[in-house]
Amino acid sequence: VCSSDLSPADAADAEDCAKQVLSPLLRRAYRRPITADDLSAPMALFREAYEEAHDFEAGIERAVAGILVNPQFLFRIERTQGAITDLELASRLSFFLWGSLPDDELLSLAEAGQLSRPEILREQTRRLLSDDRADSLVSNFADQWLYLRNLDAVTPDARLFPDFDQNLRDAFRKETELLFREVLRDDTSVLVLLKSSHTFLNERLARHYGISHVIGDHFRRVDLTPDQHRGGILRHGSVLSVSSYATRTSPVLRGKWVLENLLGSPPPPPPPGVPALQDNTVLAALPLRERLAAHRDNAACAACHQRIDPVGFALENYDAVGRWRDSEGEFTIDASGALPDGSQFEGIEGLENALLQRPNVFVRTVTEKLLVYALGRGLNSDDGATVRRIVADAEKQDNRFSAIVEGIVFSTPFRMRDNRELADHAP
Repeated sequence: VCSSDLSPADAADAEDCAKQVLSPLLRRAYRRPITADDLSAPMALFREAYEEAHDFEAGIERAVAGILVNPQFLFRIERTQGAITDLELASRLSFFLWGSLPDDELLSLAEAGQLSRPEILREQTRRLLSDDRADSLVSNFADQWLYLRNLDAVTPDARLFPDFDQNLRDAFRKETELLFREVLRDDTSVLVLLKSSHTFLNERLARHYGISHVIGDHFRRVDLTPDQHRGGILRHGSVLSVSSYATRTSPVLRGKWVLENLLGSPPPPPPPGVPALQDNTVLAALPLRERLAAHRDNAACAACHQRIDPVGFALENYDAVGRWRDSEGEFTIDASGALPDGSQFEGIEGLENALLQRPNVFVRTVTEKLLVYALGRGLNSDDGATVRRIVADAEKQDNRFSAIVEGIVFSTPFRMRDNRELADHAP
């Protein structure tokens, strides 16, 4: 039995114990079977520290430190050209769905050459998705995709929004994360993110939204009525505040957010030398819609603003910190809007319905964002067919989250280092 009080006279036993401790750790850290060469460097560090301090734990500590700075631990090294090995597949799958190392079950299947079997791979994908560790998709993927990480930089003007504080900022993030987590855990359609008859609130956030009968700091699911103006992510304070300025809303930022994150068609960056809205000479007393018309008078800006602004105007009933309003100062809110395809609508509900009339566009965007996250690289022209196939297959399965994930796991880009060498396949 390994003990921490081994004396120098027990050096041989200490070394045997160290091998027992370090071998399984190395297997997990390097995500593959361990060779004698792999063990030699950590064991050398163990011996060095053990001889210095005559302390078993000190030796293990130094060996572990060496493992943690080894490139085999720090990097996922894939030397295979063409189809990746089962061991490489195990790492890709666990880092995609857990953001961490494969567990013993996944590694054992990979070592046995079983993981790439379609039925085993599907079973393992579902197992990983059902595990609590899949919540890394919430804290990593969702936060990145929906710009929730930008909430830390949101600092509304304290004179205009004196009630905004860190508790509210945290509640904004939590509401959106919990809705995404529900889609993940219940394996529902990703379209629930766009339009939902419920949300997740605590007392602080409910009070901010003007919703009564929610008491306490803990978050709970709350069914909504239409007059509460809440539901899908476009109605969340998180999205509405990260797409606003400190002093006012921004139909431009909000329209850009929708085009980029929900429709997958981001507008190009503004041309150089174009002044920001607050720097031009348009009278600030005019409604925001009329002030933004000045940008469209500039030929260099017109093409983009004609696509961006009408989308953002649909969200104008929400102020810069996500509260519902019917007017801005003396002006009644005009929330009429349009999508780039020309379809027109009124307000947030009209925008949601317009997006849901073409659900494949949103599902395609989710698929593209999730595929980029899974691969750790941007998409190229060769990936287009993969995305279209995943979206078509997901549609047959009610656009469930797991259908998109499984489509990615069985896709060419995920299973190959060079995705031009093999056509997509899925059983």
